[in-house]
Amino acid sequence: MSDLGLKDASSDVRDDPDGIVRVVIHGEVSEDRVRAVLGAIRRVAESGRDVLVLADARHMGPISASARKAVTEEVRSTRVDAVAMIGASFSMRVIVALLAKGVQMLTGQPYPQQFFDTEGEAHAWLLARRDALRAGRGPGTPE
Repeated sequence: MSDLGLKDASSDVRDDPDGIVRVVIHGEVSEDRVRAVLGAIRRVAESGRDVLVLADARHMGPISASARKAVTEEVRSTRVDAVAMIGASFSMRVIVALLAKGVQMLTGQPYPQQFFDTEGEAHAWLLARRDALRAGRGPGTPE
């Protein structure tokens, strides 16, 4: 699988062999980190692949105001098919849910996201989302 420049884009992003984009952020979430992560995800979308993101929030710190603003700016032009988040605190879940709702309102596109306690549950949900996306496209339709 091509890494689509993800290794160089952000040390927080990895392209797993099964096509899931893994995001692990340690510490505070800054505007620069958000823009780097979403830029890497945008490259996956531009390649024509499904954009399935497993976000590990177990070591994530606070999200700065400028980072929240960057998310709303950047995500308008970044297709994301599904986000599974593991280890998010209650406050992180509230922030992410509000951001997802805002993105859905701004783009008019669904923004499927779920919170999970384990990586296995998150991974299984993402693979099921991928299967549903592919089934919805029908045979012979590119990914």
